[in-house]
Amino acid sequence: MIATAPKDDWIFIADQLNTHKSETLVRLVAAHCDLNLDLGEKGKSGILTSMESRAAFLSDPSHQVRFLYTPKHTSWLNQIEMWFGILVRKLLKRGNFTSVEQLQQKIRDFIDYFNQTLAKPFNWKFKPCRWLYGTHLEQATY
Repeated sequence: MIATAPKDDWIFIADQLNTHKSETLVRLVAAHCDLNLDLGEKGKSGILTSMESRAAFLSDPSHQVRFLYTPKHTSWLNQIEMWFGILVRKLLKRGNFTSVEQLQQKIRDFIDYFNQTLAKPFNWKFKPCRWLYGTHLEQATY
C-alpha cells in the first residue's frame, strides 16, 4: 500500500493485536522512513524490547508512516467494519471507476440508497460488565 505513494505520509489505524506491534513492522517502518537507528534486539534491548516500546516507535508522529492504536474494548468499531464490509461487497468489489470524482459520487449514491432501503440497526453484542468498570453499570460514572 505504501508503495502506491511512497512520498506521502501514511497513518494506519489498528487495534491492539500483537501483530500490529511486531518486530517486522518496526523494521519496515524504520526502513521506509530511512531511519538509521539501532533498533536493538527483540525482547532484550532498544526499540524492539517490548510491545510497548515497539508501539511507541510505530506511533511516533515524526515518522512518515505511523500507527494509531484504538483503545482496548472498542467493539463499536465492529459496527464500522461491518458497514465497510457491506460497502465493499455491494459497490466496490465489482466496481469500475474512471476517476476519483466518479468513485466519490458512487459512494455518496450508495450511502443514500443504503439509508433508504437497506439500513437497519446492527445487533451489538458487547455488554459492559463489572470487571470493565469495577462496579455495576448503573453506578459507573464516566
